[in-house]
Order: sequence, then C-alpha cells, then structure tokens
Amino acid sequence: MENYHPPDHLAWHETLEIHELTSFQSIGLMKLKKAYPEVTDPALKELYTHAIKGLSTNILELLEFYPLAPRSNEDELRKDNIPFYAGDLLALFKTGVRNYAIAITETATPTVRDVLKQQLNRAIDTHAKVFNYMYERNYYPSYNLEQLLQNDINLANKALTKPFNHR
Repeated sequence: MENYHPPDHLAWHETLEIHELTSFQSIGLMKLKKAYPEVTDPALKELYTHAIKGLSTNILELLEFYPLAPRSNEDELRKDNIPFYAGDLLALFKTGVRNYAIAITETATPTVRDVLKQQLNRAIDTHAKVFNYMYERNYYPSYNLEQLLQNDINLANKALTKPFNHR
C-alpha cells in the first residue's frame, strides 16, 4: 500500500456524497437565513446564529473539493427561487422516505406497520413526482454530473451570500 498514489480527482461515489451534503446544507442555510429575522427569543436566535455559521463553514469546506470532482467549470447562476423551493420539497420527501423506512423497522404492531408502509409509498410517489418536475426543468440534472455539481456551487454561493443581520 505504500506505493499507492490516489488519482488527482475525487471518486464518483464521494463526489455524489459531497453533492448531497452541499445541496442539503445549502437549502438548510437558506431556510435558516430566511427564518432568522422572525426569531425573537434571544437564546434561539443565538442557536440560529451558531447553526448559520456552522453550515456556512461546512459548505465552504465542501466547496473546496469541487475542483477535484470529475467535471469542467461552467457557470450559470439562476436568479429565481423556484429551484430552491423545488429542491426543498425534494429534500423533504427524500428525508421522509428514509424516516419511514427506519420507523417501519421499529414497529411491533401490524396495523401501525401497515399505515407506515402506505405512508412510505405515498412519500416515494411524491418524491418521484417532485424529482420528475425538477428533472424536466433542468433543476436537477441527475444524469449530467457537470451540471449537477455546477448547480450545487451556484446554490451554495447563493446561500453563503444571502445576508442575515446577526449581532
């Protein structure tokens, strides 16, 4: 193993994991910054500030790996929020599918399991509809890694540059 020299680029699977983390955290950062002005409790406002700073640091660290991803650099920044809202909806149902799958493994009561399975299937169907909506509009170009990663960079930069007034 001492002669092992990794390639000068990321592996496809780790690139996709970085994509998922960057996208998810960028959406979360946008949501926190949008909600921040409405938070009136000082302790909660401090938690929001801590979370915003932490997510910003995470995103900046992940973005450092993007030049190592197997892609080229093309830049096209969307100005509207439709992809953000669609991505938020997609993340909601993706997380819901995962949560239902975990919850089902914890059920002991058959009727609870049956209800959760029905709800899981609805979450899967809704996720598919949202994905298709995004794919058809090129908001989630899942078969074009270059464009997918560029969308991440654009979303991350938008989240990082969105102002919030912390004191």
